[in-house]
Amino acid sequence: MSTENEGTAVPPAPSAPPPPADAPAAFAPQGAHPGAAPAAGDPYGPPAAQAHQGAGESSSAPDPSWPPPPPPSTPAYGGDGAAGHGAAGHGAAGHGAAGQGGGGWGAGWGAAHQQPAPKNGRGRGGLVAAVLVAALVAGGLGGGLGYTLAEENDSGGSTTVSSSTSGGNVKRDPGTVAAVAAAALPSTVTIEAASSSGEGGTGTGFVFDKQGHIVTNNHVVADAVDGGNLTATFPNGKKYDAEVVGNAQGYDVAVIKLKNAPSDLKPLTLGNSDDVAVGDSTIAIGAPFGLSNTVTTGIISAKNRPVASSDGSGSKASYMSALQTDASINPGNSGGPLLDAQGNVIGINSAIQSTSNGGFGTGQAGSIGLGFAIPINQAKYVAQELIETGKPVYAKIGASVSLEDSTNGAQITEQGVGGTEPVDPGGPADKAGLKPGDVITKLDDRVIDSGPTLIGEIWTHKPGDEVTITYERGGKEHTTELTLGSRVGDS
Repeated sequence: MSTENEGTAVPPAPSAPPPPADAPAAFAPQGAHPGAAPAAGDPYGPPAAQAHQGAGESSSAPDPSWPPPPPPSTPAYGGDGAAGHGAAGHGAAGHGAAGQGGGGWGAGWGAAHQQPAPKNGRGRGGLVAAVLVAALVAGGLGGGLGYTLAEENDSGGSTTVSSSTSGGNVKRDPGTVAAVAAAALPSTVTIEAASSSGEGGTGTGFVFDKQGHIVTNNHVVADAVDGGNLTATFPNGKKYDAEVVGNAQGYDVAVIKLKNAPSDLKPLTLGNSDDVAVGDSTIAIGAPFGLSNTVTTGIISAKNRPVASSDGSGSKASYMSALQTDASINPGNSGGPLLDAQGNVIGINSAIQSTSNGGFGTGQAGSIGLGFAIPINQAKYVAQELIETGKPVYAKIGASVSLEDSTNGAQITEQGVGGTEPVDPGGPADKAGLKPGDVITKLDDRVIDSGPTLIGEIWTHKPGDEVTITYERGGKEHTTELTLGSRVGDS
């Protein structure tokens, strides 16, 4: 699928308050519920127009430039990014696993996705914080949080009835949404990033260590990478200037560091995203449409979902084998933590799929219950590399593959980028015996349905990892062992 990072200004607040909603059901701790994760080869819907690809680009061979062009159907980020189900591939020959091809980018990967983070339409990063205006209507307040009921009697007196306890005295048991939120919120921040020209946006991040490092999405801070302004505000209102330590455009992960960081920072506990099961409870924290410190809940609705997202520049894309959740995620949630029922971080909220047009009479899209998060195991590795070296490291197989829409596998092209060899001489694929025309159908036990899916799966591994490649040649199936190579940096 292809994705975008959101778009336009926030819609005006309603002139009248919405009708009261039913109280949400209690959130109970939930263990791992076995569930069949969708196969990587499953189709993800009708083909989408490809916005990642420049006009006139060929759809038969990878593009020589790095990073590769985003899927043509992928809408621009906006501020916090959208994501699409089709992990469009980065890899030119030697760049990951897919040819960077013009034309390739997973044409027809499914409906467009939008990554969370509001934008004001001024540019790629322009976001506008929403101001929510609500009117209190007489008779609209009441219930167990304490109310006063006055009745006139014949003598002109009144009777006052109050609840026995106030909301602040109610005990929240461990594992409830309220308890998890209370523990996690102090370690989340709302990030404001602006370029030197003033364009920027709002996103979310969370405390990674006691030294003041904050993990977020690359597209949240991209505007501030080259001489821009960057701030992080905690729920208690304390605001800190920050700087970008490192950013990985391909992974869509970035690390920033607070200047004059407080000494009492409490990093969020990182979970194990490999152990997550479909049906597990989730809690998302972020600043949807600029509304900081918002908490929503849901479940893991799928795993290993190939997703590609665009930064809106028409030349770059990011890829992930994502955790899918139905927790409400909207523009501004990007970079925020996706927690399990115990409050452990299992992912970084990065993208959403939305309908083609936004609601509320604007072009700004919102949640339809399909959100995507970068698995924390991958994000942790990337963040540690960025803190240590300032640059991302990507795994690669050293071969160019077709990025055209397909359900049969990832085919190694007959010609590489710019006339180069499609299989790097002496590279991982070459040593494993792979040749032009071979169609890769599995990486370990993951079904590969296209070049973009292959890229997303390769990037869940580290350089030096040994993987089993299943491929077809001349109508016959073969397997081979391959040791992944590495590439440093996004360029």
